[in-house]
Amino acid sequence: MMKGGLAGMMKQAQQMQQNMKKAQDELAHVEVEGQAGSGAVKVVMTCAHEVRRVTLADGLLADDKEMLEDLIVAAMNDAVKQAAAVSKQKMSGFTAGMNLPPGMNLPF
Repeated sequence: MMKGGLAGMMKQAQQMQQNMKKAQDELAHVEVEGQAGSGAVKVVMTCAHEVRRVTLADGLLADDKEMLEDLIVAAMNDAVKQAAAVSKQKMSGFTAGMNLPPGMNLPF
C-alpha cells in the first residue's frame, strides 16, 4: 500500500508540474501596466517581464531629464509588482493543498 501511495504522489507531483508549466506559458502572454507620475509614464510588460511598450505623456520630454528617468524607473518597478501579483494569484492554486510551512514559497 505504501508503494502505491508513493507512486500516486509522484504522479500527482508530475501532473502539478505540467499544470504549472502550462500556467507559466500562459502568463508569458498576460500583459500588465505600471504607471508613475499620475499616469504620465506607463509601461506595459508581460508577466514574464518582457517590456512591450513605454508611453510618455505629451510635454513630458520638455521636463527635467533626471525626473523623466526616475519616472520611467518607477513605472517599470510598478509593472514588475503588477506582474508578480498576477503571477502569484494564478499560481496560488497549485500550492493550496500542499500544506507548505508559513513563509515557504515555491519558485514560479
